[in-house]
Amino acid sequence: MAWNRQRLRELLRHQLGDGLFIIVSNREPYIHRLQDEAVVCQIPSGGLTAALDPVMRCCGGLWVAHGAGDADRQVVDAHARIQVPPEEPSYTLRRVWLSKQEEAGYYYGFSNEALWPLCHLAYTRPIFETSDWEIYKAVNRKFADVILEEIGNRNAFVFIQDYHFALLSRMLKRPNIRTAQFWHIPWPNPEAFRICPQAEEILDGLLGNDLLGFHIPYHCQNFLDTVDRLLESRVDRERLQVTRGRVTTCVRSFPISVDSEAIAEQVADPAVEAEMTRLTRHYSLRQRIIGLGVDRVDYTKGIAERLRAIDRFLERHPEFHKRFVFVEIGVPSRIHIPVYQRLNEEIEQLVNEVNWKYQTDGWSPILHVNTDVPLTTLQAWYRLAHVCVVSSLHDGMNLVAKEYVSSRIQDDGVLVLSHFTGAARELTEALLVNPYNLDELAEAVHQSVIMIPEEQQRRMRKLRAHLKEHNIFHWAAGILSCLLQVELQQV
Repeated sequence: MAWNRQRLRELLRHQLGDGLFIIVSNREPYIHRLQDEAVVCQIPSGGLTAALDPVMRCCGGLWVAHGAGDADRQVVDAHARIQVPPEEPSYTLRRVWLSKQEEAGYYYGFSNEALWPLCHLAYTRPIFETSDWEIYKAVNRKFADVILEEIGNRNAFVFIQDYHFALLSRMLKRPNIRTAQFWHIPWPNPEAFRICPQAEEILDGLLGNDLLGFHIPYHCQNFLDTVDRLLESRVDRERLQVTRGRVTTCVRSFPISVDSEAIAEQVADPAVEAEMTRLTRHYSLRQRIIGLGVDRVDYTKGIAERLRAIDRFLERHPEFHKRFVFVEIGVPSRIHIPVYQRLNEEIEQLVNEVNWKYQTDGWSPILHVNTDVPLTTLQAWYRLAHVCVVSSLHDGMNLVAKEYVSSRIQDDGVLVLSHFTGAARELTEALLVNPYNLDELAEAVHQSVIMIPEEQQRRMRKLRAHLKEHNIFHWAAGILSCLLQVELQQV
């Protein structure tokens, strides 16, 4: 029987009883902004919040996150809390306020100029600033203080998200608190990680968790190898656990997913159908073959390689001129960091070059949407696209691939997927490619646009069946079940 909301809710009640369920992340699931002097609630882009919001809607509890919206303070109560989602409140969002200095050092600095490039094999040099590290520690402590205040003397399960909070579990360690942490990005090999000046402190912080999760077994093995090389501890490779001091941490792989059935229901909504019609008319897409890329603009996503492959595809297959349009939805990200500024400039230049090379009256091959788009618009693009290209150079999972598959309610369409994503281990009916090989990537685009409907349906049905069973509730249940087993073993 596939996992669903009800089964997950029952599992959580059985494990926690009257205890408190808490998710901690840097990014908040709902953000309030001022638009034309009115406060509007937006859902920020990103796979983490899209994946975890269904879990919180199902289980209730508390989500602790950085309040980054310019109207966030206007809508919370005296304790910085607000009930979400706005249309049907089912859990509490507790916002943590950070100063500009804290945000610069903790988020833009140590998290994204040090840890992010350190963990991704994308040939961007990490920058380690002692001042950023000190602010990173202070922000982890600020989050710990907020969480401990919310828990009080109650029993609680705190589910920590990602690389922004490598130190948090140690700070939360109490008899009444169990912690699990999911590391959403890759974990590098020991030789790569050991260049980090704070490597031992980060490892020690992560080993404060009862359970530490990664997307794939390879990242688990890299973590165990790193601990074995750099830290005084006992590594049990047979049981996949590490003991340091009196704390034993289990290390497991849990491939994150999406609520595939909910996505399928959403994309069938008349509002999405209407948006498909509007986009088709607005961009003159009738009778066009549509390719799609959806990304937060980051050097790990292989956007430049993708655009160069589209150029090569059009160069080799002129019969698709005026017939093929590639839509690149690139949400700007971390624009205060110089490497991201340069990447945005490179992408814009590539789009202009390819369009100038091929465009004719009424047709340009690349449509560049370099802004965040509403959920209904994104779902309409998923429905319209004949092919979705996910060309990450290195990615922990990549949920765009799973969202696209979940959106193909007519079992058509083709997914072109990088070997270097966690998703490639599961979605084997996609056209798997090496994104560094532009010839291979261009040929995969060609294969996708000439693939007969019967082959599309055979592949897509298998992909959709896999995601129906291995959904976000299956992922959360695996983590909760594993944590329960850990607790029983340690009694």
